[in-house]
Amino acid sequence: MISTPPITITRLDLQRLERLLDSLEDYGPAAEALETELTRAQVVGHDEVPAGVVTMNSRVHCREESSGKDYHLTLVYPQDAGPEGTVSILAPVGCALLGLTVGQHIDWPGPGGKLLKLTLLDIEYQPEAAGDFER
Repeated sequence: MISTPPITITRLDLQRLERLLDSLEDYGPAAEALETELTRAQVVGHDEVPAGVVTMNSRVHCREESSGKDYHLTLVYPQDAGPEGTVSILAPVGCALLGLTVGQHIDWPGPGGKLLKLTLLDIEYQPEAAGDFER
């Protein structure tokens, strides 16, 4: 069963992500998953988001529970994905990370349909906590 913990996003991220969805030529499963996440999120101002919440351009430390492997990922817009350590918001794990709070975990289908469990261990950088509202 897929776990969907409560999530929080900023109003600015919501606006930018809605524009992204509106601009997509191919509105496939990734866009649908992101839209679902946006509709269930608690939306707050950029100055109200807690420091332990994953927002766009946050760098996170997480662990895949079955393998014990740690990841350091930066959640980015699709045009910024590519460099090692970045994950697009339109990737299944990127969409699932948005709005999570430290300590929460997500389940998502991996290759071959295997269910993977990722636990958010730390937010290494969050633009809002750093006062970087233009990212």
